[in-house]
Amino acid sequence: MEKEEKLEIQIKRLKKIREDLGMNRTEFSRYVDIPLRTLEEWEAGRRQMPDYVLRLLTYYTKVERLLAEQKIELNIQPEIKVFESEHFNKASKER
Repeated sequence: MEKEEKLEIQIKRLKKIREDLGMNRTEFSRYVDIPLRTLEEWEAGRRQMPDYVLRLLTYYTKVERLLAEQKIELNIQPEIKVFESEHFNKASKER
């Protein structure tokens, strides 16, 4: 697959993810915590996003949708550092 063809596929997939969520670029950039300018550059084809980003966005949005459908709410606090938490330290000691 040529680089240009790969870029077009990425652009279409990214836009589809955003549009399936019913979000504009600003809302989507806030939702996934990606700078708006970066998102605009990706969608315009001026920059190519790393492949793993598209995979992670796909996974993230699918999981979010599934959790919402099942009415499951995760109370994850981003300010808590996983590697400094009691749970991580306890799990590391048990290994």
